[in-house]
Amino acid sequence: MSARVPAIMALVLVAALAGCAGGPPAPEPDVMEVTLPVPAEQVKTALSDVLTQGGYTVDQDDTGNITTGMRQEIRSPWNGLLRWRFGVGKTRVEARVVPQDDSTTRLRLQVFHRGKDGIFDSWEDAETPLPQSAANEIRLLKNALRLL
Repeated sequence: MSARVPAIMALVLVAALAGCAGGPPAPEPDVMEVTLPVPAEQVKTALSDVLTQGGYTVDQDDTGNITTGMRQEIRSPWNGLLRWRFGVGKTRVEARVVPQDDSTTRLRLQVFHRGKDGIFDSWEDAETPLPQSAANEIRLLKNALRLL
């Protein structure tokens, strides 16, 4: 009986340590899909303008995909160093614009955010801050298209 107690305690300790060994859960993807009563070309133009004003460099292709590089956090030569090493967050956007008919467009917008806590930490997927969230980008787009 006394030999079983240390074995059971060891088993409980191993189970407890194994349960705590995992990292934090990955955040939910920041995605929004909307249907806009506007032609696709007008949506592409307005979305490119909104993202450019938000600090992104925008790339478009002929199939309706709009992608950005990492958002420019500060307007100075130090922006690359901020994003690469010191920053606490960096964000990029991918959007798919699909015309449904001549006057209606389907838009799927996804924001990817990575963050870290300090200079020696590594970048990890993180929850998107509100100003760069997909919902806010859609709101800004609707405002640019005068749909609000």
